[in-house]
Amino acid sequence: MFSNFDFGVIYASLGYLFWDGMSFTMLVTIVATVIGTVLGTLLAIMRLSGVWILSRLSGAYIDLIRSLPLVLIIFWFYFLVPYVGQWITGAPRPVQVGAVLSTMLTFTLFEAAYFAEIMRAGIQSIPKGQTAAGAALGLSPTQVMVSIILPQAFRNMLPVLLTQTIILFQDTSLVYVLSITDFLGAASKVAHRDGRLVEMYLFAALIYFLISLAASVYVRGLQRRYAIAR
Repeated sequence: MFSNFDFGVIYASLGYLFWDGMSFTMLVTIVATVIGTVLGTLLAIMRLSGVWILSRLSGAYIDLIRSLPLVLIIFWFYFLVPYVGQWITGAPRPVQVGAVLSTMLTFTLFEAAYFAEIMRAGIQSIPKGQTAAGAALGLSPTQVMVSIILPQAFRNMLPVLLTQTIILFQDTSLVYVLSITDFLGAASKVAHRDGRLVEMYLFAALIYFLISLAASVYVRGLQRRYAIAR
């Protein structure tokens, strides 16, 4: 199988693989992580709030998203969002969302459900005395949450958030089903164009492995650092 292994096809495609493919993969990962964390934090606060309707809505959204395969949600957003947009705007035809915007929305809203559960665990890990101390200082519940609880919760859960980001990075390869040129999609196009499936898919697997391994080592270092700090 490896007797005719061609490194040249890999070398010749590096610019396309990383400039076009990996740049899009990283863009989706960063956007979904940043906005997903913000939305996830809001969902976590809603779920822990004493307002029944907010808690129920947040819980229903989180449970629904976490119960469905990501690839199914990708198809849902890609094919259904244009019709939802038509219904909301009253347009005569489905609103053109596009594969790229659809992908950004899908991964952001999907990851928000997972980040919400991580942040909920982080918020609940803060001793109740912190809230009482903030109230004793005359802070409002919102000020206590923003100034005292959330910074500590985020710090406690940072290794878990980063671990979920690694999973997100790997999951971005599913956008291949929409024919978007992410890293795996770029490797697949080169593989089929040049008839070099073994070389390109092995190289793609190696790059995913190396990036995920480096990120995992960094996360383990953070976990050890926080364990010593405690």
